[in-house]
Amino acid sequence: MSCGWCPACWMPSWPAACSTGSAGLRRASRRGRWRSCCGRPRGSRVPRRSRPARPGARTCSWRSSSRSSWPSWSVACSRATSLSPTTCWSPTTAGPGSGGGSRWPCTTPSCSAGLVRCLDQMARDGLQPQELFSGVPLSPEEQAVVLRAVRKAQPAFSPPPPPPRPPPQVNTSPLLREIYAKEGPVSYPKLHLPLRELRSLFQQQLRVEMATTVAVESVEQARVLTEEVLRARNTLQQLRAEWVEALCLGLQNLKASEVCAARTGRPSVFPFLCVLPEKELAELLLQALQVLPPQGESLLSLAQQLGMRVFGRHAVRRQQRSSRLQALQERYYQYVRLLASDTQVEAPQLPRQYWEALGPPEAPHEQPWPLSVLVQLGKKLAEMLVEAVRMPGSVAAPQGPGTLIPVLYHVYSFRSFRQIGILKPHPAFIELLATAAEHTLTFEAAEVPMLCPPLPWTSPHTGAFLLSPTKLMRSLEGTVQHQRLLDSCPPADLHGALDALTQLGNCAWRVNGRVLDLVLELFTAKGCPHLGVPAPASEAPRPPDGRLPPGASPAQKAEVRRELARCLKVAREMHSLRSDALYRLSLAQHLRHRVFWLPHNMDFRGRTYPCPPHFHHLGSDLARALLEFAQGRPLGARGLDWLKVHLVNLTGLKKRESLQARLAFADEVMKDILDSADRPMTGRKWWMQVDEPWQALACCMEIARAVRAPDPAAYVSHFPVHQDGSCNGLQHYAALGRDSVGAASVNLLPSDVPQDVYSGVAAQVEVFRKQDAKRGVHVAQVLEGFISRKVVKQTVMTVVYGVTRYGGRLQIERRLRELSDFPQEFVWEASHYLVRQVFNSLQEMFSGTRAIQHWLTESARLIAHTGSAVQWVTPLGVPVIQPYHQDAKVLIAGGMQSLTFSQSGDTSQKPNTLKQKNGFPPNFIHSLDSSHMMLTALHCYRKGLTFVSVHDCFWTHAADVEVMNQVCREQFVSLHSQPILHNLSRFLVKQYCSSTRLRSPKHSKNLWMGKLQDTLKSVPETGALDLEQVKHSTYFFS
Repeated sequence: MSCGWCPACWMPSWPAACSTGSAGLRRASRRGRWRSCCGRPRGSRVPRRSRPARPGARTCSWRSSSRSSWPSWSVACSRATSLSPTTCWSPTTAGPGSGGGSRWPCTTPSCSAGLVRCLDQMARDGLQPQELFSGVPLSPEEQAVVLRAVRKAQPAFSPPPPPPRPPPQVNTSPLLREIYAKEGPVSYPKLHLPLRELRSLFQQQLRVEMATTVAVESVEQARVLTEEVLRARNTLQQLRAEWVEALCLGLQNLKASEVCAARTGRPSVFPFLCVLPEKELAELLLQALQVLPPQGESLLSLAQQLGMRVFGRHAVRRQQRSSRLQALQERYYQYVRLLASDTQVEAPQLPRQYWEALGPPEAPHEQPWPLSVLVQLGKKLAEMLVEAVRMPGSVAAPQGPGTLIPVLYHVYSFRSFRQIGILKPHPAFIELLATAAEHTLTFEAAEVPMLCPPLPWTSPHTGAFLLSPTKLMRSLEGTVQHQRLLDSCPPADLHGALDALTQLGNCAWRVNGRVLDLVLELFTAKGCPHLGVPAPASEAPRPPDGRLPPGASPAQKAEVRRELARCLKVAREMHSLRSDALYRLSLAQHLRHRVFWLPHNMDFRGRTYPCPPHFHHLGSDLARALLEFAQGRPLGARGLDWLKVHLVNLTGLKKRESLQARLAFADEVMKDILDSADRPMTGRKWWMQVDEPWQALACCMEIARAVRAPDPAAYVSHFPVHQDGSCNGLQHYAALGRDSVGAASVNLLPSDVPQDVYSGVAAQVEVFRKQDAKRGVHVAQVLEGFISRKVVKQTVMTVVYGVTRYGGRLQIERRLRELSDFPQEFVWEASHYLVRQVFNSLQEMFSGTRAIQHWLTESARLIAHTGSAVQWVTPLGVPVIQPYHQDAKVLIAGGMQSLTFSQSGDTSQKPNTLKQKNGFPPNFIHSLDSSHMMLTALHCYRKGLTFVSVHDCFWTHAADVEVMNQVCREQFVSLHSQPILHNLSRFLVKQYCSSTRLRSPKHSKNLWMGKLQDTLKSVPETGALDLEQVKHSTYFFS
């Protein structure tokens, strides 16, 4: 549903009972009538919801199934315009769409009568004014405004008293009993910064978020300031000033147009255009224009980005106008006493517990707008950008007479066999930007690491950045089912996940300056793709020169077209990689002398990720090498040895050797290590030939400093050492099935040297191949000598995460094509043969794994057939639901192009059976590996360790590796000592096989439900693996 604005009194108007809940929304949409706030006629009816434009499509509506995201008169229409939700504004003054001017409340009797009519309508719909205070997330200021408005019509009205503060809840999970036990020794880590500095950093971060953007100097090589460059920069400055004026005028016209739409009863984005001042909106649009790639951006993608940025700015501005900032500062100043190096608290507590003890829960954050609103708003803004922003056609003579041309133009292009609309910058604008070579990049505040410790996660809505809204569970825009599950979950059940995310975000980082300098040296030259430093656009392949002769054959023309398409594709890829590296390196340079933090959230399976998208430790080899812990630890007795082992792990040269052999190898190549550290670009360059060159170089430098220190054990190291799981998905499967054979292959059992599952599968495939070759199978004979670990590795690694035989065949085909001496005419047949044998080998080696995988797949298939999405709860209590449904096509018509987008997360649609069944096994395993990581994080924090992770790769200081390894193994055993599969079976039976479902009037559905119940109760049998042996396995994580 759309909220409009009453054209008579500038007061928000709404569909009948729009702001009073989903029942009222349904009744209003059935009647199809929109009511004015002051009772004056609106002049038309609105269609019942929205008629589909074609089969499978539906037009945009502002309908929302959750009260928390109503774009209603009391929430969305008036928040950031400082308008009272129930106060009319004099039509003789500047209205809410003017972007400025003086306004005063309208005191006409008709508006008071409108309030009475509104409350009467709510009563007829079975809703009471008290629900505005209990069911709508309003700030204290907004509640006061609504209360004044209601009392104009009902002077004796009293709002309901605030609910009593619930007593602190305690998580009762057996896995977390020790974490929340008040007895027992704890040594929670402190930051290395004093209280005064932490409070100063809070003020700096607050200023950044209040500004909403961060200007960062680009690391691209600065151009010489010639007259041409200065003229281009001056031209850009003049044009931007003109564009801001043109956009402000365009916004005023757009608002007037949207008011007319509201008058005729059509959905209107007018309220959402009013949440920011016009000048700020204009600058936001110009920032989006600045970063458009030369090949353009799809209109749909750009519209969604613009809508989300408007929402983000609005959420920050709303908090700035409230009283929350002062309360936040006072509470944060007390909170950092827990973390500061020079303060002590009475009793050790986890950050979340300490924060909650400082005061009542925070006011609710701004709830996200529906995806259809974001796209419609962004589309209007993008279309206005195209219309309003123009420039002279000749950059060389911008002041001379000539026709103004649009800076953006709308074209259609084919992407993956689909025609899509693209907004593309004019070549003259691209040329002007290139000539000006401006040296500043602009980022949203939430795209940059934080300058102070993040807020602890205390609920699904509260945590991470100070002001910028952040989701606890990241998901596709428009997907609300995850948020509903989290909101309905008992708060204590989420404590484990909330505390783990807080702990990960509290790790302080700094930039490795020596590595950054070397990377910048290559980046500002011509790049080095071999080392992961992208080349500039000047190195892109050029399309073929010259014209084809008049008599060129169709084959020649086709070849030229193919070559041109290839060059354009390579150029686009190079631009994307270069831009990504530019953002990362510019942020690294911006932060090189700062301490910073990376707030974390999680996906729907519980896997954790840093919130800032450009600069973090989950990136490539180069990205990881740029980061080190801000807080150092002395190496101690074994720290130097762990640095050496870590370096050998990064080289990939001794994967099947013991730790002692790896340590001996490091001592053998110590001269190369020191040479790499001292002369990385001019020496023997040993580091450049390894698997992870930049991380290896950073480790060489750390080892060199340590061995040259007077006392290596006292050397304070900031370097993170990794311990990586051995095919971690198969480790969880083997533990679930107590599969001794599979467990030995993935290092769950002690051994003298690490077991390599990929080599084991390759050996088993070779056995099958020899048998077939003896029987005369030609493709088996052709494959003699070509079956290697590398050929099968990717398929083995991904089969546990649900790869199909089709996907596995494509993986093997790519590996075979990389073999120069393999006869290419047999690639298709050989890849079919090999993928079959790989799956057969896995069945031989991991029989328990395949049985569990089959049970999960079949259970998901039957659940989806009953019309439900698969749902479960992780061992730490995080509710999970798979967001795979049949696509719901949403059509936004009108303007320069109609937009159609899919919402696969719409729970009103039938589940996508194929995705549900294929996704359940890998997603369930991911939820287990995330639970293991969170348990390890919490127990390491309790022991005072610095700990971060990249999924199944755990990081800590060299001195603490042995402690982390012990915790990691203990928590894996603890996790899998729970009856995980039986707990899952009981949950699924209760969720999907209730007595009401089993008594369906449809006979066919009863058959499905009976089969589902039988399947869910048939938990696969397990083997006799003794999990306690994992605690003694050196290579479980290594």
